[in-house]
Amino acid sequence: MTAGANQTPRALIIGVGLIGGSLGLGLKAAGWHVSGLDADQDRLAEAVALGVLDHVGDDPGAELVIVATPAGAVVDLVKERLASHPGDDVLFTDVAGIKARIGDHIDDPRFIGGHPMAGSELIGLNGARADLFVGATWVLTPRDTTPPESYARLVGIIRSLGATALALPASDHDRLVAHVSHVPHLVAASLMNQATEVASDDAALLQLAAGGFRDMTRIAAGAPGIWPDVCIENREAILEALEGLSLQLAAVRLALDTSERPAILELLERASKARQALPGRGVASAALCEVRIPVPDRAGVIAEVAQRASDLGISVVDVEIAHSAEGGAGVLIMVVPSQDAGRYAEALRDVGYACTLQAL
Repeated sequence: MTAGANQTPRALIIGVGLIGGSLGLGLKAAGWHVSGLDADQDRLAEAVALGVLDHVGDDPGAELVIVATPAGAVVDLVKERLASHPGDDVLFTDVAGIKARIGDHIDDPRFIGGHPMAGSELIGLNGARADLFVGATWVLTPRDTTPPESYARLVGIIRSLGATALALPASDHDRLVAHVSHVPHLVAASLMNQATEVASDDAALLQLAAGGFRDMTRIAAGAPGIWPDVCIENREAILEALEGLSLQLAAVRLALDTSERPAILELLERASKARQALPGRGVASAALCEVRIPVPDRAGVIAEVAQRASDLGISVVDVEIAHSAEGGAGVLIMVVPSQDAGRYAEALRDVGYACTLQAL
């Protein structure tokens, strides 16, 4: 059933939310015909209207079937599709944030568990983007029974979406993402809930929420419905990670209780160095520079600043907005290669933007 040289490849996506919708857009941009199924018929109609899907309903000719639902529904839906799509050359995968339990209940070699490490604080189709997976790590959990050619095909599809595939045993995936995905989401939610409770007595608190707090809690705005399944199914790894975090916080508390300035500085410096060493940027952080630009709160500012970089042929590696607590203005932070930072700043100053440079 693999598409020939002159045939359009066909995919079926089950669950058309943020990830499923982004998959639809990405696959269509890569030349696929995409069909979709979802329990919400209105969402399917919206997906067609937005160009996410070509067709609503099953596709017996699909050579790729992706289940993009909350984790608790994946096993039954995959088994159902395995039965209704009997071809040996049909690829089946999912995008759930847990892998071990799903793999334990699906023994068909045509299924390869997957988890794209990408997302958005936006919910559902409103956040769907064709480029959501560009630069992302996409974990795959092949097993001994996985045909090498099937794995290679799926890796090729993932690369066509701009992501990098990483093979891990399912148990290792669940243990590691507890630290870098599941616990951070729970911490962000806890910070947001704590601030909201304090704000119930002092409304000024949330008015003071500047860039750091907003950055730390941004993921708390994501779709809550996908997380109960993930948290419960991966509870052992999450509890272990929470215990480690508790020890880190205990060290912070002890340093504060005893006013140990060197201890406080050491833990902050260690975290700063580790954060700067994180992989994922296309350019080594040592070769990057922040161009910090105070900007007014008006339409078109970001486009204008970005256009200056485009006119100069400068690649913008990252963008951040630090909002002012007082409102009306903020700081736009453009991360560019260090070798280009000077001429970019000069061009911005020429059109009236004051800016400063800070090496990373």
